[in-house]
Amino acid sequence: MAARIGLTFVPILLLGNIRSKKILKMADKHNIPELEGKREDILRKMRHRTVLFHILLFVPIVIFWATILASLERTPLTGRWRIILLSPEEEEEIASQLAGSGWYRAVGEILSADGPPGIIPPSDWRLQWVRDTLRRLEGTIPTLAREGEVCPQWIDCGPDDIPLPPPADYPLRPRPRASDYLRRFAEMTCARTVPAAPHVIAGPPYSLLVVDKPESSNAFSYGFGPDGGGGIVVFSGFLDEVLSRHPAPLPEPEPQSWLSRLFGLGPRAPPHPTPTEQQTAELATLLAHELAHLVLSHHIETLSSGSIVWPSVLSIVTDAVRAFLFPVTMLFGPFINDALAGMGKAGAGEFSQLSEYCTSQKQEVEADIVSARILAHAGFDPREAARFWEDRQDTPQTAECSPRRAAEEGEAVKHNWIGETHPVHQVRVEKLRAELVRWETERAAARARREVERAEEGRRAVKGEEAGEGEKEKES
Repeated sequence: MAARIGLTFVPILLLGNIRSKKILKMADKHNIPELEGKREDILRKMRHRTVLFHILLFVPIVIFWATILASLERTPLTGRWRIILLSPEEEEEIASQLAGSGWYRAVGEILSADGPPGIIPPSDWRLQWVRDTLRRLEGTIPTLAREGEVCPQWIDCGPDDIPLPPPADYPLRPRPRASDYLRRFAEMTCARTVPAAPHVIAGPPYSLLVVDKPESSNAFSYGFGPDGGGGIVVFSGFLDEVLSRHPAPLPEPEPQSWLSRLFGLGPRAPPHPTPTEQQTAELATLLAHELAHLVLSHHIETLSSGSIVWPSVLSIVTDAVRAFLFPVTMLFGPFINDALAGMGKAGAGEFSQLSEYCTSQKQEVEADIVSARILAHAGFDPREAARFWEDRQDTPQTAECSPRRAAEEGEAVKHNWIGETHPVHQVRVEKLRAELVRWETERAAARARREVERAEEGRRAVKGEEAGEGEKEKES
């Protein structure tokens, strides 16, 4: 608000300097004695107005970018720089609203846009299958914080083994608060040390909902925070697709007793099919991708960029344009100025709606890369994930957002990132395969370093033995 008030004085200062320059030109041209005597006073006022102009123009910009820089942080596991402008208190408030049953209420509102959703009950074997697979993947999250300690055998993986990833340069650690850096600096100047108060890792168990919607072959993650504040929604269409693509043989019906045959009772219906390892692996690939979104707090990042960063940028640009055009627009009344303000609000609203559900391409690629780590630590082959995404096309039925949003986006689902010329799934597959190649490259480099270290240790041992034998010969 202060910046908006300050920007209203910018045109006044510019008009004042323009008027003063005209007066000085008139004095030089017509040699007016009164104006010549006021030259120094006019120049002094012009300098003051110029200084005030730069203060009013650049101080809000400096403050804005200082806030942006203070909100920068590294994304865990990938190291990508990102901006999260939400304060710890705001994050805690969001987490408290979504904790427990709050997540189910929020997701229910999203799903209700397509009509009352059909929820698969806990007694359904499909929900139990999805839950067991999700819990297996969740068990790998603590490993992501100390991969080097827990999985030192990643170097020795052979071509027939499930490839384990090299330890990440940025392990999964609690995200530091931007204010903690300032506090730490202030404490250092006073020669005091205070333990930092980082954000907690909002880990498992995550909430889960399986929706009976055969025409939707997708899933999406939503939320943030502990106590089930984040979770995954899976649509039954995806489960049907996986089960039909790799059908499992039905178990043999139970043998019928002579008493049942006597009373004409038919054989009992066979139980549900037991999912195969390949079916479970495909389910795990989709769940690991959604789980990666939750682990990396992508929804907090999307909320920050969609509701704070871009609306703030558009608001600053709109206010600057309104301030500079005010001398012209004031001649036509308040209608033009109000129209410019309305355009800025509409643009901010479009950005918020665009990022409400569907995530950006960078986040999708990032989730694929991190999901490969989760799959490998859970005992699934991440190379199968690349083949899974390669066979899976981007359509409104498979888009990673709510069904209604996917239907509204239409063709834009294929080109989810503005300015991209390649379909999202093609870019994702290429990046995922490049990540798997990087694993093998780092594995080969680590083995080479280990061999050099072992050879060096062997040479030192031989030298030590030779030196010991030489001392013994001298003594003898």
